[in-house]
Amino acid sequence: MTATSTGQPTTLAYLQQRLTEAVLAPIRAFRPAYLPLLMVYFAYGALGLTAIADSFWVKKELTLSAAQLAQLGVWITLPWTIKMVFGELVDTVPILGSQRRVYVFLGAGLVAASMLLLAGTAAKMITFARPEVLYVAASLMTVIGVVLQDVVADAMSTEVVPRTNSDGTPREKSDIDRDLGMVQVLGRLALSLGIFLTAGIAGLLAQALPYSTVFLIGLVIPLISVTGALTVKLESSESRPTDWRILGGGLAFGATVVAFGLGDVPWKEEIVFLISMTVVILMLGRVTADIDPATKKRIVFAAILIFAFRATPSVGQGFQWFSIDRLGFDEAFYGTLGQIGAFIALVTMWIFADAITRQPVARVLFWLTVLGTVLAIPGLLLAFEVHHWTERVLGIGARTIALIDTAATSPFAQLGMIPLLTLVAVYAPRDHRAIWFALMGSFMNLALVAGQLLTKYLNEIYVVERGSYGNLPALVVAAAAIGLALPLAAILAFGRKVR
Repeated sequence: MTATSTGQPTTLAYLQQRLTEAVLAPIRAFRPAYLPLLMVYFAYGALGLTAIADSFWVKKELTLSAAQLAQLGVWITLPWTIKMVFGELVDTVPILGSQRRVYVFLGAGLVAASMLLLAGTAAKMITFARPEVLYVAASLMTVIGVVLQDVVADAMSTEVVPRTNSDGTPREKSDIDRDLGMVQVLGRLALSLGIFLTAGIAGLLAQALPYSTVFLIGLVIPLISVTGALTVKLESSESRPTDWRILGGGLAFGATVVAFGLGDVPWKEEIVFLISMTVVILMLGRVTADIDPATKKRIVFAAILIFAFRATPSVGQGFQWFSIDRLGFDEAFYGTLGQIGAFIALVTMWIFADAITRQPVARVLFWLTVLGTVLAIPGLLLAFEVHHWTERVLGIGARTIALIDTAATSPFAQLGMIPLLTLVAVYAPRDHRAIWFALMGSFMNLALVAGQLLTKYLNEIYVVERGSYGNLPALVVAAAAIGLALPLAAILAFGRKVR
């Protein structure tokens, strides 16, 4: 390494050393015992294999509006908010003597069944209900299957880190916390790798094959998690009695959600959201009753910050319809965009995730919010159709701008989750690890429900239909403004209280 005359390393050599350490950190952190949960996370990311076929099929064959699809997003996100039911089952109810493997099998079976239902509906072979109804059913089956497997992976993410050395002596808490944080990083990397490896293929398959065939190919995804469950020991050595206040309350909550979903109740999404938030907060209070007040306070403020960060609205499906109809983006190009975005997200997380785990939550979210808004400008240019001018004057067309937009904004979603996941892992209570992760995950996913509600409201105010995009620019500006203001307000209010 190059050094100055005083023996100190030069700035360039120092940066090279830090970069090398960042790149090698996830590799050095990997252990064979991590493989089962990483395969589950990878399979979740690999669901993108059918995403483009799904989007184009919905646009061409179904009649759901942009606002209805945003409303559907609320219901599809809700299973993530009742993870406490799955968490309590995984923690306390063995099936055929298994607290881990069998639940992976059940989740994979639901994902496989949803792929078969989508394939049959797209091929017009399953006709006992309207395609829109079958699509909703398949979507719910997929998300429930994924949630079930995710709960197992979350529990494993705390169990795979040893608390003692090989000689039986306790390990240093700082070393344990470091390993817990790196397991979360490896999980995000596995998910991103699944997205990256399937994104480009997804576009090519959707363009070259019938959508029904693509859904059948998607059956390989649940096979990945099943393979991990079959080949690696997954079982927990910990057990405790079932807490029926949590399991029973969760089941009652789930039944309430289903009743509202099937009924014709005004403001039912909002009512379910408020009920969900109340239930999750009460259950979190019960599970964290034994945590010291200072730690609990820190977790609460960090959760509020990340909730605000994740509760931001999106534009909705209208922008994708616009890019298909007006900009001429086809399935293959969407696959290219997805693969580029996934690659940049993967590389960025690989290099910076280790450093992010060492930074205060508020600081990380502040910069992610500001940079995310600034770097989203290319998307705004497309919505205002500025690409006609840039192509004429600068030779930069819509596809180039879309590539720039994808490259600039892709890393932020995954990076924003790392600080919270590390914090949750560090303070996971013994014998309550699955339910702890499930409840904290439910709280964070309620933020996504809030974001979907905001998306629905925006699409009801600025209506965008297939072929009618006059309101799209105002919709994009409104979503961007809320996406900047909401997290910054939370950071200003609570950022100093998170250390």
